Amino acid sequence: MKKKNTKFIKDESKKLGFSSCGISQARFLSEEADNFENWLTKGYQGSMSYLEKNIDKRLDPRLLVPGSKSVISLSYNYFPPKKLIDENNFIISKYAYGKDYHKVLKKKLKKLFARIREKMGEIEGRVFVDSAPIHERAWAKLSGLGWVGKNSLLINKNKGSYFFLAEIICDLELEYDEPVLNRCGSCTRCIDACPTDAITEAQVIDANKCISYLTIENKESIPEELRGSLNDSIFGCDICQDVCPWNKRSTPHNEKEFIPNKELKKLKRKDWIELTEETFNKIFEGSAVKRTKYKGLTRNIKALT
Repeated sequence: MKKKNTKFIKDESKKLGFSSCGISQARFLSEEADNFENWLTKGYQGSMSYLEKNIDKRLDPRLLVPGSKSVISLSYNYFPPKKLIDENNFIISKYAYGKDYHKVLKKKLKKLFARIREKMGEIEGRVFVDSAPIHERAWAKLSGLGWVGKNSLLINKNKGSYFFLAEIICDLELEYDEPVLNRCGSCTRCIDACPTDAITEAQVIDANKCISYLTIENKESIPEELRGSLNDSIFGCDICQDVCPWNKRSTPHNEKEFIPNKELKKLKRKDWIELTEETFNKIFEGSAVKRTKYKGLTRNIKALT
């Protein structure tokens, strides 16, 4: 029955457009505890104080979903068919081109969980898209979706790293997958390419220097000494992914919700500089860019002008 149920879940996930699906046994992540505590002790979380809370739940999904036995990890491709204008222009991360992935993936996860319940009965569980204290990459790694690269992102040998992660934690016993081999080898392209030296060592990121953090989560002004290294990025950063050799295998997504709207496609440097709050709200309605708000985005633009 476990084998049959596992196959059903993976087959249904493909039908809903997920790139891959792997499953691991819900347990305490003892192997991640020390590294996470050390990272916090060094203050590498910056102002993201929420990471200092619910550490026990972050390391043990059974505290999030009592009675849970399995963590179903899923990936969803967001590599764009075409880049936005980036020559002599400001840059936003590829993941923010279209609609907010939290909402897009949450709908799909709920559909998948509904199909699982329809097939297997009233099982207990919850769906997550970057929405709770879950060590997503650790579970995805344990579930065989890829390995954690030196830039701390999950990398798949066939798909690269341009994908979102999501989870279903439930009380269903299933067949569990095995982790895959880390294939980064001696490559240090991501470390070498980071303009702010945010990758302090393999798999360790100092958020205080990370362009993604500085332009999104950071609520203060961007430090003067880092402004010259922002690489024209005003929302997020893809540099460590763009230089990764494994991303030569990335293929364009076919999710219509991730296609940028016409107004966003047209924006050039001058338009960004003159962006009004009304235009911001219109162009980025339902977008992840709303996370930094108009105030944050214009702060980022001003730091580069």
